[in-house]
Amino acid sequence: MSTCTVWIDWGEPVARRSTIRGGHVYLSGGMEYVAGEGRDWRSEMQGWLERELGCSVFNPNRESERFLRERLPGVDFRQLKRDNPERFQQVVSAIVDRDSAEIAEQADVVVCLWDDGAHRGAGTTGELTIARRFGKPVYMVTQTPREELPGWILGCVSRMFDSFTELKAYLLER
Repeated sequence: MSTCTVWIDWGEPVARRSTIRGGHVYLSGGMEYVAGEGRDWRSEMQGWLERELGCSVFNPNRESERFLRERLPGVDFRQLKRDNPERFQQVVSAIVDRDSAEIAEQADVVVCLWDDGAHRGAGTTGELTIARRFGKPVYMVTQTPREELPGWILGCVSRMFDSFTELKAYLLER
C-alpha cells in the first residue's frame, strides 16, 4: 500500500486595507440564537458608520429580511426549520452563499459582536474565517474573557474591544 501526501498552498492573505473611512463594512454576529436576531446593535452601528465615516454597510438583518420577503413571502422562516427542513436548508444555503461572497468580494472590514449567541451559532465563526482568509480586518467587540474565546476566533480577529464606544473611538482615529 502506498501513501500520498498532498500539500495545499493557500497563499498569503491579500493586503489589509489601512482605513475604514468610506469603506464597505460587513456586520457580523449572532442572529439565530439572539433576541431580535441582533437587529438593535447592527442598526445602531450601521447608522454610526454611515454618518460618521461615510461607509457603506452590509447589515445581514436587513439583507436577510429583504431576501426572505422576496423568496418566501408570508412564510415564517424559522418555522421552516421544523416544518420543511429541506426547504429551510436550501434557503439557508443561498443566504450563506450571498453573505460569504459579500465578505470575500465586497467588504473592506468586518465588525463583529461576539456574545453567547455568536458562540452558540455557526455563522459568525464562518464569517470571521472567510474574512481572515481574504485578508479583511476583523474588529470584534466582546465582553467574553479572552481566555474563554475559542482559539479559532482569536486567530481570525485583528483587534478586540470591550465596547462599541472603544471601537468607535479607534475607528475615528484611523
